[in-house]
Amino acid sequence: MAFYDKLFSALGLSEWCGTSDDKAPLSLADLAAQAGGEEASGPLMPIPSFDNLHESCNRIWQSRDVTNGIEEGFLAAKPALKTVLDPITQPLSWMLDGALWLFEAMPWFIMVPLLVAISWYASRSRPVTIFVAVSIMLLALVDHYDVAMQTLSIIFVCTTISVLFGVPIGIAMSKSDRLQKSVVPLLDLLQTLPTFVYLIPLIFLFSVTESKLYGIAIILYAIVPVIRLTDLGIRLVDQDVIEAANAFGMNDRQKLVRVQLPLALPNIMAGINQTIMMSLAMVVIASLVSAPGLGVNVLRGIRNLELGVGIVAGIGIVLLAVILDRVSKAALTRVDKTQVKH
Repeated sequence: MAFYDKLFSALGLSEWCGTSDDKAPLSLADLAAQAGGEEASGPLMPIPSFDNLHESCNRIWQSRDVTNGIEEGFLAAKPALKTVLDPITQPLSWMLDGALWLFEAMPWFIMVPLLVAISWYASRSRPVTIFVAVSIMLLALVDHYDVAMQTLSIIFVCTTISVLFGVPIGIAMSKSDRLQKSVVPLLDLLQTLPTFVYLIPLIFLFSVTESKLYGIAIILYAIVPVIRLTDLGIRLVDQDVIEAANAFGMNDRQKLVRVQLPLALPNIMAGINQTIMMSLAMVVIASLVSAPGLGVNVLRGIRNLELGVGIVAGIGIVLLAVILDRVSKAALTRVDKTQVKH
């Protein structure tokens, strides 16, 4: 007799529940008890889970019914989702494939000076620029230049899209408390969802050979910081400054462009820095679904137990992370100094 039989009898639900006709395979404990001619022993008071309640009431779902229902519902909606999402997300595949081709096709003697020049322009720091040049050449010495460029191309595209969408969303949130309250739970969900979970529905929706599969996962994972910090930066603008702008007769657009965004720029730059770092972290995970780059070598080292391959690729990822972090932080420092001067 199941533990909750008396509960359903006391509630007068015995006839509604009916008799159990479950054909599910027995658990190992049930099989062992059946072989020994004994009843399977369980906890004194089992937790009222679907499975435990189902033993006493056949009309109650089992846990596997919930997971099967989610899967069947998703598969039923898949054709409609693909019809809507395919045209919208196809440009992302073109951008990722185009950036990948460009970074791979450009000769190293053009790409390396270009990256060093960008680092100098962003940071105006001689130590940071030298570090960037030395790190790239170190990656080239161990024959990891090509895969490092693949990783950089993905980060470039995904970070750019995250900023292009994230900053306007953050601005809109800063202007509407109602919008902020409705978007924050979604941001919390995106920020706390395990990285591997991002890939599960996308694998069902798109082919593994499509670049947008890992591109969407990276963007969803990395866009959160730039949205949050843009919203925070604009909300932290001193109200006295806003009142002064009102006194000069500025409209909302002028206040945003000339006052709020410049003052919020340090926070926005900090959000971009975190977005870059999260994009790099997700690129490694996305190698599980055909994303090229250093993550593929890390995955190869894990699968084939090739210690050297995995460690060298891991060090390459660390170097890229330090490069991106130092350059973006140096740019943020420049922005802070500019704000202090003004």
